[in-house]
Amino acid sequence: MLEKIFWLGHSTIRIDTEPVIYIDPWKVRKPKKAGLVLISHGHYDHLSPEDVGKVSGPDTVILAPADCLEALPAGARAVKAGDRVELPGIVVEAVPAYNRNKTFHPKASGWVGYVIVAEGRRIYYPGDTDLIPEMDAIRADIVLMPVGGTYTMTAAEAADAVNRIKPVVAVPIHWGDIVGSEADAKKFKEYSIVPVEIKPVTE
Repeated sequence: MLEKIFWLGHSTIRIDTEPVIYIDPWKVRKPKKAGLVLISHGHYDHLSPEDVGKVSGPDTVILAPADCLEALPAGARAVKAGDRVELPGIVVEAVPAYNRNKTFHPKASGWVGYVIVAEGRRIYYPGDTDLIPEMDAIRADIVLMPVGGTYTMTAAEAADAVNRIKPVVAVPIHWGDIVGSEADAKKFKEYSIVPVEIKPVTE
């Protein structure tokens, strides 16, 4: 499954399952038509109507927090933490995502991360979040962990999170653009007790 997961820079992920899944598409250069688009929250680097349009077709399912819907195509569906959406071949679980020691992503906003179940694997995309108590309940084979600091966890905090979740493998994201650097990704790998793959940016 890991070979089907592509990091497109910053926090944008494409998963080449059937259907193709995009998470927080932004600055997409070579779009594929998606069957499913997941939006974690409304900040411009995660909710880009232009990029959602690039990857969406008339049958694309779009899931997002309620306060994002007005910026998305008609038919986009609201989700909140605790929701479970079943689609052909895919299950999506919305999970909490928020800051504890900063104000960029308040818990009251109701923004989310996602656990995606596809091809027998559980993939966790935390969204823009700190290390939060709800992560103790996460079960995942693959974790796509923000490591850039400032708006999300630092590399050390992100490593603490994956060390608790204990996935088969973790991939650092949310670095190399607005915040974070390759050094953060490498620190995350150094501090993690689980295997870490630092993926190159895919166009």
